[in-house]
Amino acid sequence: MSDKKSVIIIGAGPAGLTAAYELTKKGNKVTVIESTGSVGGMAKSFELFGQIVDCGPHRFFSSDKIVNDLFHEVVEDDYTLVNRLTRIYYKNKFFDYPLKLGNVLKNLSPLEIIQILWSYAFQRVFGKKNLDTFEDWVTDKFGKKLFQMFFKTYSEKLWGISCDQIDSDWAAQRIKKLSLYEAVKAAIFGNKGNKHKTLVDQFAYPKHGTGEVYEKMARSIIDKGGEILFNKKIKEIEVVDKTVKSLTDENGIVYTADIIISTMPLTLLLQGMSVIDQNILNLSKKLYFRNTTLVYLEVDSNQLFPDNWIYVHSPEVKHGRITNFRNWCPSINKEKDTTILCMEFWSFDHEELWGYSDEQLAELAAKEIRTLNLIQTSSNILNTSVMRIPKCYPVYETGYMENLQPVVDYLKGFKNLYPIGRYGSFKYNNQDHSILMGILIARQIETGRDQNLWSINTDSDYQEQTEINLTGYNI
Repeated sequence: MSDKKSVIIIGAGPAGLTAAYELTKKGNKVTVIESTGSVGGMAKSFELFGQIVDCGPHRFFSSDKIVNDLFHEVVEDDYTLVNRLTRIYYKNKFFDYPLKLGNVLKNLSPLEIIQILWSYAFQRVFGKKNLDTFEDWVTDKFGKKLFQMFFKTYSEKLWGISCDQIDSDWAAQRIKKLSLYEAVKAAIFGNKGNKHKTLVDQFAYPKHGTGEVYEKMARSIIDKGGEILFNKKIKEIEVVDKTVKSLTDENGIVYTADIIISTMPLTLLLQGMSVIDQNILNLSKKLYFRNTTLVYLEVDSNQLFPDNWIYVHSPEVKHGRITNFRNWCPSINKEKDTTILCMEFWSFDHEELWGYSDEQLAELAAKEIRTLNLIQTSSNILNTSVMRIPKCYPVYETGYMENLQPVVDYLKGFKNLYPIGRYGSFKYNNQDHSILMGILIARQIETGRDQNLWSINTDSDYQEQTEINLTGYNI
């Protein structure tokens, strides 16, 4: 065992816990330091109002074999397949996603359809060649009219900045090769082969919530001699000659290890370093995150609407997405006849919404869900609960890579520090991306071979391209 490493992992989210799970299997001494009281990060599950809920919608779907193999190893057969139904709510109407031609023709006027087609044709002939912003990128793929209808309002709610200030990287990572042409083709001929990530219509889901993956990982880590410390926030990182010598938490406790894996927000990691290039620190301060506030409503009905989640494109309300936990897996409802909805609000630290009290948020959510007529007039809201998640979305402001890339290059020079995960690498990861990062950093530590972690979730071909069934995944 003399060749095994001592490893500290900051954060027990998907990336950090996966790394810990893999490293403890190989006999490494691993300590996970988590700032909250639970594992799973944004992908955790918890009991609420007698049922199980997640932090919004978290599905599992990947075509990467090593990610799928890990999912099956951890969850075994304790999962089910969920038929995805997600729709866009726009102007008091539901638009199917993926696009269905009949639904579009039913919901839009002939004039609007003509405007969409004309706008798309105009873009094909006269569109911009340099697609640096989210607005330019989406307009190029869908036309100006469709951008204004189905992208602008939602995206500006989420990011808190204008679409012409959002970098095109976000669209390239999330929407990929989908365009109006491809969407219409899928509507007519079907999405054969699940070619496009945004058109995938089935996903795997653990029977006790997404967080079950990480709860099982945590039990395995402890069984194999690893340690998970809760409610410990790292505040200081002692650095000597591009090597992390120790970590100190807010209570003054000092931790040391051969290797440090960090999933804490990249900006906070750099701010906590005892020695850092001032230019790098200044660049990192130009990177920032968006906060999420989740408001859960328990409604005295079990038949509200059939969607797993809804994207709300209505400018008259502040929230942007609604998850309906009645429509995921029956086992999480625990035979209760009520429905738990999760409404998502996004804000920055300085915005009024982030400072709302629980009572104000509950009142706002109840008002907005009725404004959209998504619960019956006769239905009562029985209970509410609020969760605040700071710094959960890395903001891809136009030109952000000019600030991020020097930071990445600087951190690559460290001898024993590896930032991974959504927060740690400042990448808008899904949980499968973060799981992959955890697997690969463990592999890198074991083999000494560079796994090119910074390239994950930057390519143009999204991983969610596969067929899934109850016996596994067909790649």
